[in-house]
Amino acid sequence: MEEQKNNPFEELERSVHEVPPNMKSKVMSDIANAKLVMDMAALYTCNIKSAINDSVKPNK
Repeated sequence: MEEQKNNPFEELERSVHEVPPNMKSKVMSDIANAKLVMDMAALYTCNIKSAINDSVKPNK
């Protein structure tokens, strides 16, 4: 007798459904906003770090 193996990935694929368009656009918009905030925060913190380093560096 051959033992039947359950593939969990096949079960996941069967359970995937299409998302409603309005929900998909809301999620994509939220992701874009979060990415914008993260990019701005990274830019701000990088500039602050260099400004502090430049201001405390002794002049030669």
